[in-house]
Amino acid sequence: MNMSSKKRMAAVALTVAALSLGSIGVASADDKGAAKSAAHAANKAAHDANHAAKEALVVATIGVDAATIKTRLAAGESLATIAGAKKDALIAALVAFRTKNIDERVAAGTMTPAQATAKKTNLTAHVTERVNAVGGKGMGHKGPKPPKGPKPPKAPRP
Repeated sequence: MNMSSKKRMAAVALTVAALSLGSIGVASADDKGAAKSAAHAANKAAHDANHAAKEALVVATIGVDAATIKTRLAAGESLATIAGAKKDALIAALVAFRTKNIDERVAAGTMTPAQATAKKTNLTAHVTERVNAVGGKGMGHKGPKPPKGPKPPKAPRP
C-alpha cells in the first residue's frame, strides 16, 4: 500500500468511528427525550388528579354538581356567590387542601420547609381572593376570551 491509500483508510476508519459515536449520541438523546416525555406525562397525571380532587372537594362542600358550577362560573359568577352561606366552609376546606399539598411536597423533598412556611403565610387570603374572583379561577372556564380579529396596520417608519 502506498501512503495515500493508508491515509484514505485512516480517514475512512475515523469517519466510521465518528459516525458510530454520533449515532450513539443520538440514541442517548432519544432516550433522554423519552424519559422527559414520561416525566411530563406523570406530572400531568398528578396535576389532573389533584385538580379532580379539588373539584370533588368544592362539589362536596357547596353541594352543587360540577356541571352546574362550571356553567355558573362561565356565566360570570364567583365561587363565593355559588357557595352562598357555605362560602366560609369552602374557603376553610380549600385552605386545608392546599396546606396538605404543601406538606406533601415538603415530605417528598420538592419543597423546603422555609418555602412551605412562605406559601402558607398568606394562604387564607389568597384562597379567599380566588373564591371571590369572578371568572372561576381554579375550577372550570375562566370567562370569555376576546375575539381574534385582524391585526391593526403597522405605522409607517419615518
